[in-house]
Amino acid sequence: MDYKETLNWLFSQLPMYQRIGKAAYKADLDTTIQLLDKMGNPQNKFKAIHVAGTNGKGSVAHLLASILQEAGYKTGLYTSPHLKDFRERIKVNGKMIPEDQVVSFVAGNKKLFEQLNPSFFEMTVAMAYNHFAEEQVDFAVLETGMGGRLDSTNICQPVVSVITNIGHDHMQFLGTDLEDIAREKAGIFKKNVPVVIGEKQAVVSEVFEETVATTGTSLVYADEHFELKPIHRRDKTHLFYDVWYDNKLYLENMPSPLLANYQRKNLATAMQVIELLNDRKTVNISRKTIAEGIEETIENTNLSGRWQILSHNPLTICDTGHNPEGIQAVVEQIHETRFDHLHFVFGMVQDKNPDSLLFQLPKDATYYFCKADIPRGMDAEELKQYAFKAGLRGNAYSSVREALNVAVNNAGINDLVFVGGSTFVVAEII
Repeated sequence: MDYKETLNWLFSQLPMYQRIGKAAYKADLDTTIQLLDKMGNPQNKFKAIHVAGTNGKGSVAHLLASILQEAGYKTGLYTSPHLKDFRERIKVNGKMIPEDQVVSFVAGNKKLFEQLNPSFFEMTVAMAYNHFAEEQVDFAVLETGMGGRLDSTNICQPVVSVITNIGHDHMQFLGTDLEDIAREKAGIFKKNVPVVIGEKQAVVSEVFEETVATTGTSLVYADEHFELKPIHRRDKTHLFYDVWYDNKLYLENMPSPLLANYQRKNLATAMQVIELLNDRKTVNISRKTIAEGIEETIENTNLSGRWQILSHNPLTICDTGHNPEGIQAVVEQIHETRFDHLHFVFGMVQDKNPDSLLFQLPKDATYYFCKADIPRGMDAEELKQYAFKAGLRGNAYSSVREALNVAVNNAGINDLVFVGGSTFVVAEII
């Protein structure tokens, strides 16, 4: 099989959560353990940084990978889902796994896959671990797919476990309240492995502290130590911060290419992780290098889809926020953006509660409802009906691209076109 045939085989033979939803979910790690064992346990051949959380885990993972890379460490990065190219999931020093290695990995393990029948995600994690081991990376930054305890990435040897925050997402799998979701994500904690939590949230901090007590490790909350104070400058490509650590100036006038205010929390979390690893002598990274790694995040890792400017005339922005907390952060950012009228290209997946998102959206906007080209996508006409009940007005379109084209054509020169609601909507227009 060539690369295209290999991808077609992957997508068609193995259940894939991002396309079909609940039917792809597995509630144990048995297959992952067997798969990695048959492959010689490649996860034991590198130091891992394991990142979970409801929102921000992808940004934190990319920030950490960029800082480590800037410091001269050979760094693997595993994230999901991909936006355009499957190989985005598996990178070493910012370079995607080569097509021929995807082909050879699948061809060389096809009999094993047929024997164990792993999920798409299980097989992809195994591919990543194998690639990182073969490349002899110093560190691999691993983003969980969903939850933590039963996530395939949880078969790893971390030097630190990270949770960004806890919010309402994947509740059909992880639990109906924040405490249950926190327990699932705290399943990545391991004996004697330190833990960094991005935000101290009253409702779940007790869950984390109880779990840490049973694993005999330490826990630190990034937002109790780091504070980022914005510096207002005329620059459309960066935000600037004075960074304070334990009430002392840590970095002055630090540039960040991540343009949303919600990224402050993710920046603090990433810096706290590096500080912890410095303290434990796991790494030796100067503050200057931390700042350089942050500034070069997009260049080093190709992070995309986070308050990303697509064009300036009219101003067109996309963001992958797709759960209640993520949409809230997006709406807050929209309110801080200057424009005459908002044109909102919006789509979502069937297994989200539409009311939890739609009632947060601005009423004084024109909406362009659409369905991403995946089976999980919610029908655009159905979405329009839900939106009507939430007081939103607009039309349904046959594709994401058509919705965007109409929005751009309708927008005035000082209007804002925003694209979001689902990672898969954003993926189609990036």
